[in-house]
Amino acid sequence: MIARRNVITLLLAATLAGAAGPVLGQAPERLPVVATFSILGDLVREVGGDRVEVTTLVGPNGDGHVYSPTPADARRLASAKVVVANGLRFEGWIDRLVRSSGTKADLVQASRSVRTLKADDHGHGHGHGHSHGDVDPHAWQDVANVKLYVANIRDALIKADPAGAEAYRSRADAYTARLDALDREIREAVAALPADRRRIITSHDSFAYFEAAYGVDVVAPQGVSTEAEASARDVARIIQQIRRERIRAVFLENVSDPRLIERIAKETGAAVGGRLYSDALSGPDGAAPTYIDMMRHNIRVISQALSS
Repeated sequence: MIARRNVITLLLAATLAGAAGPVLGQAPERLPVVATFSILGDLVREVGGDRVEVTTLVGPNGDGHVYSPTPADARRLASAKVVVANGLRFEGWIDRLVRSSGTKADLVQASRSVRTLKADDHGHGHGHGHSHGDVDPHAWQDVANVKLYVANIRDALIKADPAGAEAYRSRADAYTARLDALDREIREAVAALPADRRRIITSHDSFAYFEAAYGVDVVAPQGVSTEAEASARDVARIIQQIRRERIRAVFLENVSDPRLIERIAKETGAAVGGRLYSDALSGPDGAAPTYIDMMRHNIRVISQALSS
């Protein structure tokens, strides 16, 4: 009788252990985070690692200036614990989306504490109308600013998931070190260019932070938002400037209609230096699937065009 009871006890224990095993072995539930566009999605993944489940609203090569949220986006926000936006009025649609979704998530402005530039501070007389007020939202084009983005994202993830604090700090520190190396690479590449060649033309005015940080003069016929149409006067002025100053290269952007730049190149004889990534990453098989890849691609394309 005792032996039989012992056998039943052992079988019951084994059954319970087998049932509990998969539960105990499961990975902890990941923190649901929504990022408004692809560059922020990449930064959140770098800091969050396996502890986060990231959903990006505006995907690769998408234009966050003119994006129209969908009902599915509202559902994504409703189920998120953290929503990461650039701020600086880049996502003119985000406040409406937050209200319509009823989300209780923490809304994080990744650009908090960035020293902003104004649209009329760029030095080219760009008085275009746009939806950002006086603030240029493209702060990620300066790597030093992205270090602030990373710190803000780290703090938001720690607030939402205190158990992961050590992991988030460690990953943020490691990524910041990679950003420091990237910043040095860009500065070295620009320093290798002849000073009188450090001037380019792009589609819309998204590289002012890059210009201020690294000393490459960037001129654009379109304002800081792709919603703003370039006027005939602006286009004519830039064509005259290219001819007068013998600017060597004009560049397409992955989020802009190429026809304007192609027209300028045709009328001036300037070479089309390639495609730059301004407001969005490429797809995973493209030239700029991550933020670091994007910045390396851009400086490589600029250097090749201005060195030849």
